[in-house]
Amino acid sequence: MSLFSRTIESFWQDAFRGSDVLCRNDALTVALDPGLDEDRRVMLLRAADGKVRAVLTPALADKIRLDRGPDLTEAGLRQKLHDGGIQLHGADYVFHFAEADKQALLQETPPAALRRLSGADEAAFAAFQSAASEQDLDDAYVELDHWAVFGAFEQDCLVCAASMYPWAGQRIADTGVLTLPPARGRGHARRVVRAIGRHACNQGYEPQYRCQTDNRASVALARAAGLTLFASWEVVSPDSAE
Repeated sequence: MSLFSRTIESFWQDAFRGSDVLCRNDALTVALDPGLDEDRRVMLLRAADGKVRAVLTPALADKIRLDRGPDLTEAGLRQKLHDGGIQLHGADYVFHFAEADKQALLQETPPAALRRLSGADEAAFAAFQSAASEQDLDDAYVELDHWAVFGAFEQDCLVCAASMYPWAGQRIADTGVLTLPPARGRGHARRVVRAIGRHACNQGYEPQYRCQTDNRASVALARAAGLTLFASWEVVSPDSAE
C-alpha cells in the first residue's frame, strides 16, 4: 500500500507513463511522450526506493540515438543525454504528507500569532518583502496574491510567510516559504508550513513541497514539518542544445 494519496501517485504516474515504453527493467523505465512541452522534453524521477523513471520526446530519443531494449541503465541514459548536448537542471526533492501523517496535521490548532493572510495585510507583507534579500524572494516565490498565504508574526511584524498555488492543473498545492534571517531557528517555518498544509488538505488539495537537493536547510525544514520524501525530479536545463 502506498504511503501517499491516489492523487499524488496518479499525477506522477501519468507524467511518466508516455505512449511507448523503450526500456523497462528492475531499476529503470524509459517512455516516449510526443506531447511533452519543449521545456520539459526530458524528465527523470527517482523514487524514494531508488527506482528511476524517465520520459522524453520521440524527437529527442532519435537525436541521442536511444535504442529500445531492457539493458539500458540510468548511467547509460545520462551519458546519451550528455553526448547529445542535453543538460539536466539540478534535481528537486519533492515532499508530500504521507496519508498516515495527515490525521495529526488536521487536528492541530495554530498559535494565535500565525494566521491566514489577505489583502488587508498588504502593508505588513510589503514590509516583510523589503526586509528580505532578492535571492531569498526569488528562491521562495512567496506572493500575497497566491491561492493561499499564511504568516507568522512577532510583535505585530510579519517574520515568516508561506504561499501556495494549484500546481500543473491538479489538486496539488505547491508551497513556498520564507523566514526573515533574524527570526530563523524559532520554529516559525515549520508551523507555517503545517498550517498552510492543513488548509490545503481541508480544501481537498495535496500539499507539495519542493527544494533543491543540496539545500540542506530546506530539506531539514521539510522533514521537521512532517513531510515525507516522495522522489527527486529533474527536467531539462534551459541551457541545453535544441
